Amino acid sequence: MASLMTVRGDPTTGRTTTSWSNGLPASRSQVVDFVGCSYLGLDNHPAIIAGAIEAIEVHRSLQWSHARTRLKFDPLGELEDILSGIFCARVLAFSSCMLANLGAMPILASGQLTGGSKPLVVFDQSAQISLPYHKPVLAAETRVETIGHNDIEALEGLCRDNSVVVYICDGVYSAGGYSPIKELRQLQERYGLFLYIDDSHGISIFGDRGEGFARPQFPHVLGERTIISASLSKGFGASGGVLMLGAAEHEELFRRHSLPYAASMAPNLAAIGAAIASCKIHRSAELGQRQRRLKQRIDLFDRRVATAEQGNSFPIRTIAIGSETNAIAIAKGILDGGFYTSVAVSPPPGMARIRVCITAGHEVRDIERLCDGILQKITETTGKPYPLR
Repeated sequence: MASLMTVRGDPTTGRTTTSWSNGLPASRSQVVDFVGCSYLGLDNHPAIIAGAIEAIEVHRSLQWSHARTRLKFDPLGELEDILSGIFCARVLAFSSCMLANLGAMPILASGQLTGGSKPLVVFDQSAQISLPYHKPVLAAETRVETIGHNDIEALEGLCRDNSVVVYICDGVYSAGGYSPIKELRQLQERYGLFLYIDDSHGISIFGDRGEGFARPQFPHVLGERTIISASLSKGFGASGGVLMLGAAEHEELFRRHSLPYAASMAPNLAAIGAAIASCKIHRSAELGQRQRRLKQRIDLFDRRVATAEQGNSFPIRTIAIGSETNAIAIAKGILDGGFYTSVAVSPPPGMARIRVCITAGHEVRDIERLCDGILQKITETTGKPYPLR
């Protein structure tokens, strides 16, 4: 899936952004951002910003140019300890979720996580790009296949025909929807399936401590056949990425042999300070307040605009348009009206959608006006009322 329409801008307050048309400061206008993934509105939280600043001021540095196998900031160890408590797992922190996934793929392919046997690695076709981007790395070591989105029947067939299978998917998908964790766990128990789940879009918005969509559906001890990766830059409101591991030997393996962990730059001090500040929010009553505020806004959108995701608790909504040309025209019209959404296109042609990310930071009046604008622009562009028939 590709997303169209890039806008240059400067954040102001809440979800409002000053956009620059054609990159010219003279053409600035105020738009409400429905593209960003700060689902709880924590990205500009005063405590998180203060945490980033304080970490730099206290330690008088931004980054150490050392492999962390040799030297690492003490606050980074503190962060990993706190996150391990929140997620009930052995947590390793990376400077991005992309690097976390990059560091995991060669280890998965090696068979070191699956009893020394190289696995068949199976991707969900809708997995976010930071997962399938690494297919060539995996394919150099082991067999790789891709199956249809949430195709449990096809996955079970592969589990029956192969002794060791790793399944790679998202928890919550960036184009809407989610993985059937219950069914995946049943395959895990029946066949020993190894699960690698990227829950970047689920972290913080679910769970009493923001554990996410996937983690609460597994036992208190994550176990040896599950790894969950996630971003700290979306709902969490800070910066970086994590891997949640369930076994001590896996933790030692990653700390020694995951190249992005051992040899590349660790999260910088601003990112560490911001993440520690976000952890404090995640362990306070404020997290639940923001989760409830987000749900209220999702429900409001659902009462106004019908989508395939209607009724679920996830903050991503996609509006089926069909024609790529019409979708771009509609999104442009919505942007001209002061609301920034994105256009998502995926094969085959004629499957274009308007993608809306709802957050706790949005005001009720902005969601109401966005819904009015969406319905109006669809009718004006297509000559038909929405839902399109």
